[in-house]
Amino acid sequence: MELRLTGRTGGLKDFRRSGEGAMTNRHAMNKAKRIARVGLVGLGKMGLPMSRHLLAHGFKVTGYDVASGAVRKAASMGVRIARSPAEVASKSELVVVVVGFESEVDAVMFGPRGVMRAARPGLIVAVSSTVAPAYMRDIAARTRKSGAVLLDAPLCRGEPAAEKGRLQIMVGGTRAAFAACLPVFQSYSDSIHLLGRLGAGQVGKMVNNLILWACISANAEGLKLGAALGVAAEPLRKALIESSARNWALDTWLQQRAMPWAEKDMSIVLKEADEVRLSLPLCGAVKEVIKGVKIERGLPMPRQRA
Repeated sequence: MELRLTGRTGGLKDFRRSGEGAMTNRHAMNKAKRIARVGLVGLGKMGLPMSRHLLAHGFKVTGYDVASGAVRKAASMGVRIARSPAEVASKSELVVVVVGFESEVDAVMFGPRGVMRAARPGLIVAVSSTVAPAYMRDIAARTRKSGAVLLDAPLCRGEPAAEKGRLQIMVGGTRAAFAACLPVFQSYSDSIHLLGRLGAGQVGKMVNNLILWACISANAEGLKLGAALGVAAEPLRKALIESSARNWALDTWLQQRAMPWAEKDMSIVLKEADEVRLSLPLCGAVKEVIKGVKIERGLPMPRQRA
């Protein structure tokens, strides 16, 4: 099963279930209750612009973050600030979790003042953090009796796309919950894909990351080889983006990127591959190549917020 939606309301290009004919976005959304109140747990580089787009589309937004600076910025835009993730959930029909690590997801979901303290039938919780598919299944087992509905809805394309409201979202979960959340997702995304049951969105994001970091690794080594043989990097890059070697990472090579999640992303890939007894030798090498690129550029290694 795949549902694919591209474009925005009023200009939707495609919304189909593979093998079962067309299913219009209007039909799907009319069957779902309209969500008006959205909560964001995490108001950082992704959550803050997402909240701005939600407000611009008329949603009532409640947010929470541990960083006072992020809270001040969100409040200045009109976000209602909650004192805990539980308070976010109590004031929302849909809660979107946008924090960095599985441990942080666990804390905001299951901590003493976590989202699940205010869980109730009808509440939808979309985990937009990048986590392992296995962890999504663990969350599902721990929340099953609450009556809340889970989606995994990880985000692709990064911070510039978040600012422009052009994120990509890969979703796992039920079609009913997906349809209910579509108007919300459309406020900050122009490419939304339902890939299958819960966890499928994280599988999609994991594969995206695997290919992305492999491309970055190949770009780095290729440009380094060219330089060692006397060809300047930028003229070579311009030639390559008109060749069969073209990739998104090469197109955007001159943009400054901290690459904070590379090691985490590849660790997820390798762990999931081990679970299904699949050998992915390239992934282990990519993880080390990316580490070397970051060291060369003086970039920090990932760390969790206190």
